[in-house]
Amino acid sequence: MGDTKRAFKERLEQNSKNYSPKDLFDLISAEHFLSQLHISFGLATMMTDRHGTVIQTHGQFGDFKPDVVNKPGIKIRVKGRTVCHIYAMYDEVAENQKEVVKKLLDAYIKTLEGYSEKSYISSEQAVYIDELEQELEKEAYQPKYDEQDDPLTGVLNKSSFMKKMEQLKTHEVVPTAVICVNINDWLFVHDNFGEEESDRLIVTVANILKNCANEQTIIGRIGGDVFQILMPMTEEETAREYCRQVQEACLQYEDKILAPSIAMGCVMKTNVEASYKDIMSDAEYAMYEDKLVLKKAPGYRERLEKGLNLK
Repeated sequence: MGDTKRAFKERLEQNSKNYSPKDLFDLISAEHFLSQLHISFGLATMMTDRHGTVIQTHGQFGDFKPDVVNKPGIKIRVKGRTVCHIYAMYDEVAENQKEVVKKLLDAYIKTLEGYSEKSYISSEQAVYIDELEQELEKEAYQPKYDEQDDPLTGVLNKSSFMKKMEQLKTHEVVPTAVICVNINDWLFVHDNFGEEESDRLIVTVANILKNCANEQTIIGRIGGDVFQILMPMTEEETAREYCRQVQEACLQYEDKILAPSIAMGCVMKTNVEASYKDIMSDAEYAMYEDKLVLKKAPGYRERLEKGLNLK
């Protein structure tokens, strides 16, 4: 409970102390590279964890004992915290090769730090999402479609969706993709084919939104033919790929009457101080821009009106 209440940024700054090198990068690959530096150039290296415990050694270090407090080696840091040290001895490296070998080792250190940071963030992100999900879902058992759900589609109703949004705000979850969705020409279906078919269109679109989503995606029906979506801890590229998949699934949907088409606007919340109200407003504006493009696309009208031939 306490962990999930902390901002994710603070969590990242604190938790790297709980990771050892084996959690962050492939020690076998590191051993292979450092071994090749020794074989090819004579560079001796010793890798220790942040406390000074030796992990691997290549070359002769004699009676050398690492002292990471007073004489630390080259530090490999993740989010400002040291996760391991590499000591290097150039005694057996040819004089004319020392500069080249030093550059090779420096480049490898940077690569190792970059990989370790990505691995660390990915691991913490997965744990954070899992803990957040458990907290959000920690409530008494309820039927599949309860008072939190929209009775027609099974996604969250407006009130429940807003509560989820407020929880994400409280927990300062960023980045979060904010998506506004509107069914194109739902009224045309209602006026020409009746309430049963227009409701079926809403259900069809809701099912597509759910089928393309991952487990963390929060989908709400805000009213009528309007949905809003939150994708916590999601990068912009992933969110836009979700929108593309949803719209492609609508185009591929086969039905004698229905031709689902939805306009989508996606805006990223990357700043914990940013207002969800403002972000959603921007997403709604982007959605209307998308709607204009879609409704002007070749064949749109013909596909929409195909069911009229059956009347």
